[in-house]
Order: sequence, then structure tokens, then C-alpha cells
Amino acid sequence: MTKIPSYYQTQIFAENPVSRIYFGFIALTVLLVIFFALDIFSGSIGISPAETLNILTGNSDSPYSAIIMKFRIPKALTAVFAGVALSVSGLQMQTLFRNPMAGPDVLGISSGASLGVAFVILGFSSLIPAGNISGLGNWLLIASACAGAGIVMIVIMLLAIRVRDILTVLILGIMIAGGISSIVIILQYFTSETMLRAYVIWTMGSLGNLTPDQLRILGITITAGLLISLVTLKMLNALLLGETYATSIGVNIRFARGLVFLSTSILAGSITAFCGPIGFIGIAVPHIARMLFRTSNHKVLLPATIITGAIVMLLSDIISQLPGSDKVLPVNSVTSLLGIPVVIWVIVKGRIIKSAV
Repeated sequence: MTKIPSYYQTQIFAENPVSRIYFGFIALTVLLVIFFALDIFSGSIGISPAETLNILTGNSDSPYSAIIMKFRIPKALTAVFAGVALSVSGLQMQTLFRNPMAGPDVLGISSGASLGVAFVILGFSSLIPAGNISGLGNWLLIASACAGAGIVMIVIMLLAIRVRDILTVLILGIMIAGGISSIVIILQYFTSETMLRAYVIWTMGSLGNLTPDQLRILGITITAGLLISLVTLKMLNALLLGETYATSIGVNIRFARGLVFLSTSILAGSITAFCGPIGFIGIAVPHIARMLFRTSNHKVLLPATIITGAIVMLLSDIISQLPGSDKVLPVNSVTSLLGIPVVIWVIVKGRIIKSAV
């Protein structure tokens, strides 16, 4: 008989009234709209809500129009893309590895994407000047980040097949991330001061530096990753019950893994390429969605994770702006402060130990 991780055992097909699910999605959608609006209305420059609405409706030629249309709205959209992509990639990894602590940053996936970006920014700085990373350079950033993320994920998956102990897999992921950091440090040592500064700023994480072309490319890649993730819904539910069960109902395990690898690499790699390494969103948000809807059925959990991820990332962006101040915190520091309590809660509840296969 297939052994089900106890973390999911009471939740996977838990009876959830349809009215509760609908109410949950309506409430989350309202929160998403509210936080999206707050992210546009808030900033270091005080712009009244009335004037902001006039600018959005095209009824104002205010000098603040450029701030709203060219900075705040793109930044809010970037926050939504980042929250959705990292949360979905974390959900897929937690299911594939049957590990509630899996996430792009914990298992070194984000580090792999960072290494791909480092090769472009630091390793090929002589071929791609700092001011010329646009057009084809944007696609090169995403391709290198996705390739780095995909390679690390494949390595972790191969190790997880041979090493069943959940804590050992986590330690191996941390070690791989440490090794990648060493390679990046070597690249930093041999690069120019200009490119080094650009890379250090990138590592802090930012949602407000994307050009319209970069935002368009990011939207295309995130959409592609999400479409692939939708194909895996039935497969992910089957994998929760174990590979033996999944195979018995006709799921092609290799094909399922390949789709999850591809989707996760695209989602995590794209965000890392343009926004920098953003931690704890991928690991924390899926748990928040499970708590809200009390299920691990991916037909409910995937859209819940998408909306929740966007909300959490918008909240992080609002907090990072330090309302009333002209200072902006690195968004990575805010997501860590928000995500760490969730991770601690999972550990204190003993769910890591209980989920060991």
C-alpha cells in the first residue's frame, strides 16, 4: 500500500464545502485588488488618491502622471508576476519532492538561476556592456537563469531519488547553494568594478527597475510557465499519493517530472533574472494557501497559491517602501521577514518529521 506523507494525509481530498471555496477565492480576489491599489497609491512622493484615480482614468495632465504610469503600475505588475511565479514553483517542488520545506531558495534552485545571471553579468561583461542588456540580452538573461535553475533542480531530484531522508536532501540543497555562491564569488573577483556594482545591487532584489520591454518579456515567460503548470494538475495530485500509485493510474512519471522541471525553471528563473533572488515566497505561500483552504488538492490549491502569492508580494513591496519616507528597503529582506514565521510554524508543528517517507 502506498504510504502518504502525513502532512498531506488529512488534507489531500478533504471535504471542503463549495461555498467555503468560493468565499475564500472571493475574499482573496478582493484583497488582491486592495493591495494592488495600495501599492499604486503609496510611495515616497505623496499623491492623493483622487489625483491618482484621475491619472488612471486619463482625466488629468498632472506632472505625477509619469510616476504612476511608468513606475508604480509596472512595479505593482512586477510584484504580482514575482509572487505568482515563485509561489507556484514552490508548490510544485513541495509536491514533487513530497517535502513541505522545498522551495526555490531552500534547495538551491534560485542559486542556480543566480549563477546563470552571474555568468551573463559578470562572466561576459566584456561582450555585453552594462548599458546594452536589452533586446536579445533580456532573453539571454532569462535563458541563462532558467538553465541554471533547471540544472540544479535535476541534480537535487537525482539526489532525492537515492537519498530518501528529507533532512539530508535539504542539507544537500544548502551545500549546493553554498558551492554556487563560491563560484559567484570567484566571478566577482575577476570582474570589473562597474559590473560588480550592478550585480551586487541585483542580488538585493528589486521590483522597480524593469523597462517596458523587460516587463513584457517577463509576462510572456510567466504565462508560459503557468500554462505548463496547469497541465500538471492531475499529475501532481497523483504524485502526492506516491509514484507507485501515480504509475498505476497511468501517469508517466518521467513526463510529469519533466513538465514540473520545465515549469519551475521558467518561473523561478525568469523572476530571478529580472528581480534578483527573492527568498521565502516559494516556501511560505503554498503553506498559507493550504491553511486557508484546508486542502492539498491542486485543482483548488494552485489558483489559491497564485492569488495568495500575488497578495504577499504586493504587501512586501508596500512595506519595503517605508511609507512616509524616501527610503526603499531591498524587497528580499521584507519577504524573508514575512516568510520566516511561516517556516518556523511548520517546523514547530512537527510537520517536517511527520512527512518523512
